This record gives sequence, C-alpha cells and structure tokens, in this order.
Amino acid sequence: MYFTEEPEHIRQLRDVIRRFVAAEMPPELRRRLDREHRFPPELFRKLAALGVCGLTIDEAYGGQGRDLVAAVAVIEELCRGGAFLAGPFIHCAFYGGMNISENGSEEQKQALLPRLARGELLFAYGLSEPEVGGDLASVATTATRSPDGRTIRIDGFKRWCTGADWVDYIYCLVRSGPPEARYKNLSFVLIPPKTPGIRVHPIEHANLRYTLSSDVLFENVEVPASQIVGGEAGWNRGWRMLAGRALDVEKIEISAVTFGIAQAAVEEAWQYAQDRKQFGRPISGHQAIRHALAEARTKLEACRLMLYRAAWLAQTNQPCSVETSMAKLFIAETGVEIALACQRVLGAYGLAEGHDMERHVRDLLGMPIVGGSSNMQKNNIANRLGLAGEERA
Repeated sequence: MYFTEEPEHIRQLRDVIRRFVAAEMPPELRRRLDREHRFPPELFRKLAALGVCGLTIDEAYGGQGRDLVAAVAVIEELCRGGAFLAGPFIHCAFYGGMNISENGSEEQKQALLPRLARGELLFAYGLSEPEVGGDLASVATTATRSPDGRTIRIDGFKRWCTGADWVDYIYCLVRSGPPEARYKNLSFVLIPPKTPGIRVHPIEHANLRYTLSSDVLFENVEVPASQIVGGEAGWNRGWRMLAGRALDVEKIEISAVTFGIAQAAVEEAWQYAQDRKQFGRPISGHQAIRHALAEARTKLEACRLMLYRAAWLAQTNQPCSVETSMAKLFIAETGVEIALACQRVLGAYGLAEGHDMERHVRDLLGMPIVGGSSNMQKNNIANRLGLAGEERA
C-alpha cells in the first residue's frame, strides 16, 4: 500500500492535522517559539485530545490500535508547521508508547499505556553519554541492585537527553553488570527526572528548537526495581531491546520529521518563486529556478516512497532494519540538499527573520546526525547485508 493510493482513514487523518496546524500554529507563533526554544504544552494537550497519541498502542491498553503508517503521517503533517508539536508527540507516542508496548512488563503496560494513549505522559531517551555516541554497548552509567533487590541505584552521566527538563520519565540505558560483558549486561530503567540526585544542565543548540537538549547527571539516584523496563525479565536484556522493533521505528520517526520539514521548505520556495518578480516576470519563469524546484520535488517523492515503504514493513512486522537505515540515510542527506537548494531560491530572504526558510535549513542540517548518524546507518546497512570486513555484534 505504500506506493498505491493512500487509505481513506489516513487521508482523513492528514486533513484533520492540517486544519489543526493551520488554526493553532500560525507562522508568527512558530517563529516566536523558535526564538524562545520551547513548545506550547496547551496546544499539545489539544493535539492529544484528537486521539493521535494512541496510534502506537493496542486497543487493549486504551490506544487506537498500532498503526505506524498513520503515526508517521501525523509526524509528517505536524512538521510541515515545524517540530513544535511533532517533538512532544514523538516523546509520547514513540519514546513512550512504542517502547513500553514493545518492551514493558504487563504491569508497566497496564499502568503507563492508557496514560500515554491520552497524551498524559512524556518520555525522554537517556542513551548517549559524553564518551558514548553510536557505541551504546559502551555506556558507563551504572545500575546497582540493593542487597534485597528492591531498589536500583543509578550513577553516571547522560548527554543529549532531549526534554529531560519537562518529561515524566527518562528511558535510560544503564550498565547493569561488568563492562567487559558489553551486550549481556545492559538494562533500561524508567527514571523520573525529579528524583533526588538528578541534575539537569541544558545545552544550547541551533536546530529542532521545540525544546532544549540536556546533560543529565545521576548521583546515587534510587528508584524501585519495578522501574526496570520489562520487570525482572528485562534485567540485563537491554541490548535485545535496543536491537528490537522500537529502534527501527525510531529511524522511521526521525525520517518523517525530516520529510515534513523538507516539504515545508519546498512549499515556501515554490510560492516565493511565483510571488517574487525580477526582470519583469516571476523568478519561477527563469530556468535555473524552475530546474532547482523540479529537482526538489523529485527528491521529495523519492523520500516519500522510502519513508512509507519502511513504515509499512514495520507495521506489517516484516524485517526492516536495512530499509529503515536506508530511509534514515537517504532522507537525512537528501533533506540537506533540498534545504540548501530552497534557501538559494529565496536568496538573502532565506537567511532572514520573517521567513521560515532559515529555520528549515537549521533543522535539516542536523538530520544526518540526529537519531543515528549517516555513517552509523552506512555501517548498519553494510553489516546487515553481510558485507565482509568488520566484526559485528
């Protein structure tokens, strides 16, 4: 279905989200939020009231039934108005709903998924560390069980923990055994960021300014053992969770962000080229501009096909690690090409306040890094397709 006519329910969903963005997120508000480095919680509550946060959650737990293609369409449409609502939607439906659906214990699913489906909880990822980026098996943040096994003590340092200052839980990857074991002694723990012993230090950054990303320091932070993702069965099984479906879906959702913002850039340049006149006619009549915009539209279509094919494979539970890495690689790199081409169409206005293009460019320039770098995706593709020459976990 990813290359044929879109299902009616997704077309209707797109229409709802487009009307919502047009009514609630005018350009002036987006620019102000970008300057202020925040998203509007009151508008996210309105978005959640539409029921979209349940698109990654089964009906048995209060969701709409897992529909990853529809959830990706929501991200795409929200991002055409910027990441200000798409960001918290992802923190809820994907970082929370998808991970707990895939990896949570039955008790955690019962307690958390209904609230996630209603948009009442938000999660942040605690994966990267100052010395750990792509090599997540080398995390140094430790989790130590108390003698009676009832509590977990967390000590360490997480970096690029986006939203740590406002989420309800950090979905935190920890080392739960000797470091030499690497893949066999990793766990995930749910840690409320207001727990005593946690310090959050924001990091200023130029792109995806719906929120801050932060350093998070854990010093003798204690949480109950019930916060181990997956319960007792999840202890020391973090690598399997990382290698599971949720990580494939993360590559899809960040690709959807890229695709939505790239669409917005093309739409702005397309309209500007028809409104702006030089030498007695719209600049869209000049061949260089026409060719640049035609190429941008063509690249968008290629991105769309890769994105929704990967989403369809994930939705239908087919193997998709290669396809999601390919989509992440291609859409991120192509998004940068589209952004710079569209910025050149606007000329000096593409760098100026009063236009969204400079924000689109800032956002898209970071996409080959965010959510797994392009080089990591190339390694994933080569490894999973069996290219000889590198040891694989």
